[in-house]
Amino acid sequence: MIKLIIHTENGSLHGWSPNPVSPPPPAFPPNVAHPQSCLAQASILYQRPAEPRPQALISPASTGLFFPPISLRSVTSQMARRAEPPDGGWGWMVVLSAFFQSALVFGVLRSFGVFFMEFMAAFEEQAASVSWIASIGIAVQQFGSPVGSALSTKFGPRPVVMAGGILSALGMLLASFATSLTHLYLSIGLLSGCGWALTFTPTLACLSRYFSRRRSLAMGLALTGVGLSSFAFAPFFQWLLSYYAWRGALLLVSALSFHLVACGALLRPLSLTEDSAMGGPGAQLIFLLHHGPFLRYTVALTLINTGYFIPYVHLVAHLQDRGWDPLPAAFLLSVSAISDLIGRVFSGWLGDAVSGPVVRLLMLWTALTGVSLALFPVAQAPTALVTLAVAYGFTSGALTPVAFSVLPELVGTGRIYCGLGLVQMVESIGGLLGAPLSGYLRDVTGNYTASFVVAGTFLLAGSGVLITLPHSCFSSPTSKSQDLVTEALDTKISLPKEGLEED
Repeated sequence: MIKLIIHTENGSLHGWSPNPVSPPPPAFPPNVAHPQSCLAQASILYQRPAEPRPQALISPASTGLFFPPISLRSVTSQMARRAEPPDGGWGWMVVLSAFFQSALVFGVLRSFGVFFMEFMAAFEEQAASVSWIASIGIAVQQFGSPVGSALSTKFGPRPVVMAGGILSALGMLLASFATSLTHLYLSIGLLSGCGWALTFTPTLACLSRYFSRRRSLAMGLALTGVGLSSFAFAPFFQWLLSYYAWRGALLLVSALSFHLVACGALLRPLSLTEDSAMGGPGAQLIFLLHHGPFLRYTVALTLINTGYFIPYVHLVAHLQDRGWDPLPAAFLLSVSAISDLIGRVFSGWLGDAVSGPVVRLLMLWTALTGVSLALFPVAQAPTALVTLAVAYGFTSGALTPVAFSVLPELVGTGRIYCGLGLVQMVESIGGLLGAPLSGYLRDVTGNYTASFVVAGTFLLAGSGVLITLPHSCFSSPTSKSQDLVTEALDTKISLPKEGLEED
């Protein structure tokens, strides 16, 4: 119960409000000027009477409970500093949002190889030219990640991710009207890529700030959306192509992408007590550019990214060159996606359960992924190809949650937005060059043997760079549970502009 005492030039007005958060303004008699037209001062008197007495007026002098004007901003700041890290709570809703977001971004990208042969036939272009569609999309998504990180730092992740969902859906919609590859470069590659840049990095950075002890598991569960969607989307897209052709299929993919707006609506910002010590974006950037382990880690992920997406762009075309029908070839991607799903959950659990630097697991999964990629051209029998698809799916899925879990431990949770955005920007070089290089090697050699061998070599090189990282960087409890994390107020409290003190 809140009692309002408003002092005006014509006297004092008293009134009770049952709502302690946003008290309605009292009614003013006709002979009393509105407070905005006179010198008015509002004071809030906190009392708890035995029963509501709207007509009973108790003066401040008789109660002794009169308080000076309260600053809402200072009260909010004090509440934020006292909060405990959730390590769960609404964080599981953020995990759910990241699950669907990863499915609608990288699940679509991984399954886009189904459209590869259709685009080659429709526009009569070579494989290298068509490969630029997915490569531009991946590169723009990663190169634009610092923009998404900066916008999320200023406005929060929710509006940024929702805007990204609109852009990604719009890009797919415009792509269905394309009459040349240039139109696809601009619509899918540039416009949808910008939308993906505003969704993926802010969502994972927000998730990292909700968890400390169970961060690897949360990342693994969130990123299983990529595996599930790859399993479902590859044959689903092939079915859409059979019934609606590629233009109708892209219209339906646009409708799916629009659900990223709902994913963004589930995000709530968090405020960490260590944020003030990290400095602004400029100070964080200077720190990261002078942090040797972070720079080597970025180089390693760039090499990994160069070969990581090759099977999802060229595996269907590689199998069709071997005489496979399109639908069974797409189904092999689904088999790899199931294994990817299991690998992500297992790696997330293992990263939290096993003591020691997580970078060791990252090196292991990266090396095994490179070996499985290099062996794809060797496999001839369907059984061998299925076995390699399972092995690649498991190891490539296992390295992803570990890679994202390492970064907060390396640079600190307070720098996760800036750090993740910078990593994504630099590794976009690999995403931009990987698929076109693979397509170029196919055009030169006539098959995909060199393409897969080179892709595997890039991942093995990335694993070698990870060996140079000092293990002490990953065992530092920079962002463990002792960091106080607080959920920022997501609702705005409406109070009268006049009468309350504002810092």
